[in-house]
Amino acid sequence: MAKPKKSTSGPDSPMQQRLWLMYPPKLIKKPFIWEVGHKFKVVTNIRQASVTDEIGIVCLELDGPRSEVTAAIKWLEKGGVNVEPVEIGIMAG
Repeated sequence: MAKPKKSTSGPDSPMQQRLWLMYPPKLIKKPFIWEVGHKFKVVTNIRQASVTDEIGIVCLELDGPRSEVTAAIKWLEKGGVNVEPVEIGIMAG
């Protein structure tokens, strides 16, 4: 499971989390990003994406209250999406 960036702030403090989402072939056509933006109080920002018939890989930023970002990540994983944090030193900008 992708862990949100650590902070001493509370569950409603704002946070931004950049994630890699990896979709298996059977889930590529499911609109996860649209759904997560409607189910949770988060703003989604697609930073990079590559989608084929075999796999979908998306770099997604989630902005919102810490509790909502955490819930959105758990929901994505429960739906079958592999979620990993982006290493800041690898992808900047």
